[in-house]
Formats: sequence, structure tokens, C-alpha cells
Amino acid sequence: MDIDEARAIERAAELVRQSWKIVVFTGAGVSTESGIPDFRSPGGIWDRYQPVEFGEFVASRKARERYWIRSRETYPTLAQAQPNPAHLAIARLEQMGKLDRVITQNVDGLHQKAGNSPGRVIELHGNTHWVICLNCNHRSPRDRWQPILESGVAVPECPDCGGILKVSTVSFGEAMPEWETREAERCSRGCDLFIAVGSSLVVYPAAQMPAYAAGAGARLIVVNMTPTYIDEHADVVIRQKAGVALAEILKRVEQG
Repeated sequence: MDIDEARAIERAAELVRQSWKIVVFTGAGVSTESGIPDFRSPGGIWDRYQPVEFGEFVASRKARERYWIRSRETYPTLAQAQPNPAHLAIARLEQMGKLDRVITQNVDGLHQKAGNSPGRVIELHGNTHWVICLNCNHRSPRDRWQPILESGVAVPECPDCGGILKVSTVSFGEAMPEWETREAERCSRGCDLFIAVGSSLVVYPAAQMPAYAAGAGARLIVVNMTPTYIDEHADVVIRQKAGVALAEILKRVEQG
């Protein structure tokens, strides 16, 4: 760690010490450290599997077959993933009584697995561990469907009504969840410190959350390996992996 990075880490720790209503916003850079591939980077999921747009998914059984092939092949990695030091540091903020909400673009449920209360996690893009029926809203664990898919069923159907089943994540062309989007904006505008971690902040409306926070007077910390649009408005910018940076920040917070 060079001198400039050490100063940034210490400044971030100081801001955390001073704050009692923190919102942490997490992107794919947090999940990749748990071995989960992101979607957009070279070699990521969209390089290996053609995206299925929501309208196409609803209209075409062939599209649903492609969708469930990708789900069948990628779900085991998601199911086996474990929280990394970034998730654990964020959970520690809640234990310290400093965390208001985690707003995440990730769909892996690792914040809850790390110890964050489900009620404090706002999942803007859904959660891959659940399957819903688009007709009757039947909800079932994704684990239930993996052996069925592996047995050769190409397109599972709702056991209650025979309707279209879909993993409870937001697809291209699908509307963002209304309550989660409103709640994320409300919490962003109401926090005293906003920490954006592991996100390039290019996917909207999620990427607007740090701007809402900064505009309402919150302090802003950005932890990301590459530049983001909000860097010039941040109090601290740290170019480091999420787990390394957050673990070191929390260590210094607890040392006083």
C-alpha cells in the first residue's frame, strides 16, 4: 500500500467513525472476489451466453430454453459462492450500528449470507435464489429446480398454474422493481455517508444513487478499480479491490 492509498484509507475510516447512517452500494466488483463472473467484462456471462430480453422470454419457448440453459449452467457457481472480506466488512458495519442499508446490483444473496439482515438489503436487480411464476406469482427456491433442469426438462412450468417460470432477477427489457428503486433513492437521499464499492456506475437508474446522496449533502467514498462518473464529487476515491479496501477501512475504524 503506497502513501496516497494509506491516506485515502485512513480518511475513509475517519468518515465511517463520524457517521451513523451509512448506505453501502455494491456492484459486480464485490461479487467477483467470491468467484462469481460478472456480466459485461470480457469473458463474462454475456460473452458466453446470448442475453434473453424479457419480451422475447415471454413470447418464445425457444428463448426460454436458452434462458434456462444459461441458468442451469451458471447457478451452481452462484449457489456455492461464499462471502468475501468485502461482504464481511459491510456486515460488520451493521453490527456496529452504523449501517442503514445495503443497496446492491448483485443477485447472489451474499450480503445476507455474510450476516446482513435481509431487511437492510435492497436488491435492485433481484435475487437468483428464487423462482417466480409470471402468471400467479408462485414463489419457490431456485435449488428446487436445478435437479429438474439437470434431468432434461428444458423449460420448467409453474406447479400451481402451469404458467411461465422465471428466476427472480431483472432481465433486459424488464421493468425495475418499483418498491426497491424508490426505497434505494429514499435511503440514498437520507444517509450521512454513501460508500460505492465495486461498481463502474454505468447502469441506470442504479448508478444515480450516489448522485442522490451527494446532492443531499452526504459524504461520499468510492472504492473501484477504474474511474466512475461520480469520482470528482467524492470525498475519498480508493483504487483498490473491494475486499482489501473495506477490510482495511474497518480494521482502522475498530482500532479507533
